[in-house]
Amino acid sequence: MLSREIRPGDILEAPLLDEPLRVQHVHVLDGHIVRLEGVGQRTKQAHDLILTPEDLAQVRLVDTDAPRFTGDAEAFFLALEAHRIRLAHQFDPLLAVNVSQVDPLPHQIEAVYHYMLRSPRLRFLLADDPGAGKTIMAGLLLKELKYRGLVRRTLIVVPGHLKDQWRREMKERFGEVFMVVDRSTIEANQGRNIWQEQPQVITSMDFAKRSEVRAALAETRWDLVIVDEAHKMSAYRYGEKTEKTERYRLGELLSRNSHFLLFLTATPHRGDPENFRLLLDLLEPDLFANEDLLKEAVQKRENPIFLRRLKEDLRDFAGRPLFPPRHVVT
Repeated sequence: MLSREIRPGDILEAPLLDEPLRVQHVHVLDGHIVRLEGVGQRTKQAHDLILTPEDLAQVRLVDTDAPRFTGDAEAFFLALEAHRIRLAHQFDPLLAVNVSQVDPLPHQIEAVYHYMLRSPRLRFLLADDPGAGKTIMAGLLLKELKYRGLVRRTLIVVPGHLKDQWRREMKERFGEVFMVVDRSTIEANQGRNIWQEQPQVITSMDFAKRSEVRAALAETRWDLVIVDEAHKMSAYRYGEKTEKTERYRLGELLSRNSHFLLFLTATPHRGDPENFRLLLDLLEPDLFANEDLLKEAVQKRENPIFLRRLKEDLRDFAGRPLFPPRHVVT
C-alpha cells in the first residue's frame, strides 16, 4: 500500500498499468476498493480503473520532483546556450572582439575597454589620428553595450558619402544590420515617424540637420548615438555672443535625446580653443566653464571624456610602430 492516500495530480505506476497514470479523480468503494480516473502519460488516453487491496499493494507513487530526462534535448541545449551568451560578458573581458570579424590592435582595445566602458554614463570624444580604426572601436563599443543589455536603439550620424561604408562595415564586421534613412526613405513612409520605428539607423549629418527632420528626431529617444566627423558640428564665440550652426543645433538635439553619446573625429581642436570647448559642451554641458579649465585638464591628462592618440603613439602587439615615422621639414 501507499504510505499516504492517493490524491488528484499524483502519477502512479503498477504492473497492471500499461503506462504511468496521472490521477484526476479518486473514489473509495466499500472502504477498501478504489476507483481511479486518470490520463495515461504516454498515450494521453483516459483510464477508469477498479483497484482491489491486492492491486493497491503493487502501486508505486512516481517522484515527480526527480529528474526524468525525458525532455527535448535540443530545446534544453538552446535555452542553456542562450543563458550562457546573455551572461558571457561577465566572464569574457573581450567578448565583442571574440564574436566580431575584426583583428583589433592594442590602442583599439585600450580605448574601448580601458576608457569608454569604464564610464557609467558614456559621453565620449574619440579623437585619434586618421587610420587608427575609429569605426572598429565604435563597433566594438556597440556590441559590448548590447551584450550588457544597455543598448537597443542606435543612431549613427555620418557625412553623406560615408553612409554605405558604415552600413557595410557594421554588417560585415559586427553582424549589425542598420537601415539608411534619407530623403527617399522619408518620402516612402509619409505619415510615419521612421526614426521611432527602426531600432538601428544610419543617416547623414546634413540631412538630419534640416529643420523638418530635426522636428521628427526630437520625438525619438536613442540609447546610443555615434557621430562621425563630429567636429563639423561647430559653434563659434564672438565676444559675448555664440553663433551656432545648424549642425551644432543637431548636436544639441542628439545630446538631449540620447543616453550614451560617442563623437569621432581626427581634427577636434581646429586651432580654436573655444570652438573645442563648445564641442565638448555637447557631450557634457558646462563640464568646462571656460578655456582655462579645459586647457588645464588637457595638460594634466585629466579629461574624462576625451582621448587622442597620434600615429607615432600607435603600436602593434609586438611593440612595432603601425605607421612609418613622420619628418617635418620647413
